[in-house]
Amino acid sequence: MTNDWPTWPQWTDADLDAVRTVIESGAWNGVDAPAVTEFERRWASYTGARHAICAANGTDTLVLALKALEIGPGDEVIVPAYTFFATASAVKLAGAQPVFADIDPESFCLDPAAVEAAVTPRTAAVIAVHFAGHPADMDGLGAVCRRHGLALVEDAAHAHGARHADRPVGAIGDIGSWSFQGSKNLTAGEGGAITTNDDALAERVRSLRNQGRVAGGAWYEHHHLGWNSRITAVQAALLSAGLDRLPAQVEAREAAAAYLDKHLPERVRPQGRAPWVTTHAHHLYLFRCPGDPAEFVTALRQRGVPATEGYPRPLYRQPVFSQDHQGLELPETERACREVVWLPHQLLLAPVDRMAEVVTAVEQALG
Repeated sequence: MTNDWPTWPQWTDADLDAVRTVIESGAWNGVDAPAVTEFERRWASYTGARHAICAANGTDTLVLALKALEIGPGDEVIVPAYTFFATASAVKLAGAQPVFADIDPESFCLDPAAVEAAVTPRTAAVIAVHFAGHPADMDGLGAVCRRHGLALVEDAAHAHGARHADRPVGAIGDIGSWSFQGSKNLTAGEGGAITTNDDALAERVRSLRNQGRVAGGAWYEHHHLGWNSRITAVQAALLSAGLDRLPAQVEAREAAAAYLDKHLPERVRPQGRAPWVTTHAHHLYLFRCPGDPAEFVTALRQRGVPATEGYPRPLYRQPVFSQDHQGLELPETERACREVVWLPHQLLLAPVDRMAEVVTAVEQALG
């Protein structure tokens, strides 16, 4: 076993050239610099959205999405409890209340039946997380939202390149949120974007992320209670360079994951793949292991495989949320926190034949 797996982030001379071009241009700002508007154009095209609006980070993009939807105090937003903190914290930052619903045991994404059961008269929206890069059940969740008049937000932070029924994620619901934080499959170290097909939502997001300014207005003219959530042109240049590599990386991850799905021992259970998944982005490759995940991760690391434990607790057990959700226990979420091991997406960029090393390490860790 070796430990010379691909590292992340990756870069080439194209990244250096892109950054140099921005620096030499003097157009470094984060609203209308050519590098920013060009990446927004390309990201909209890649995700099949009418609009893409860059912002400072993936937490801000979730808050911007909710604020643009005019969700706030008195509203509830249904979210999964097996996801990163920001999915739920953004709801609180927008002034609303997160309501946690359980996940599907195969996809690890929101279960539409659990969402249906969580709807109340105060529910205003659902945030569907495309967990690990697996598209959520957008048909099932969309049906629930239409039935109850709810907005559907996509948290696509894990899902760069993912496709649902051959349609890119991010603009299937009302509005989509993306992260370009350092670990993500497309990164500039930090950054985020909103995608939507709704012209009015797009204009509100553009205003909110730019201190409440509006198109055609003066620089010191503020129409909404916005804030500075702009990225820089240097970040946008890095994102454009990374986007050139993304399609090939998506293919490589799919091929490596397919090998693992086929060859891993039956005693571990990889994340399922629903029939609507045309492309899985594989921000994570995850599987359930028998026994203690911490011990299993240690055994894999000793054999050179950079594994990590998954989320150690559901979000409703985080101190910031626990007071409002005492007694809540979502069985599939609890089970995922007890059983799941993660492999990072960059490992899947190694040649497919090296996945045999991962299989061997898992077999040895099982004993």
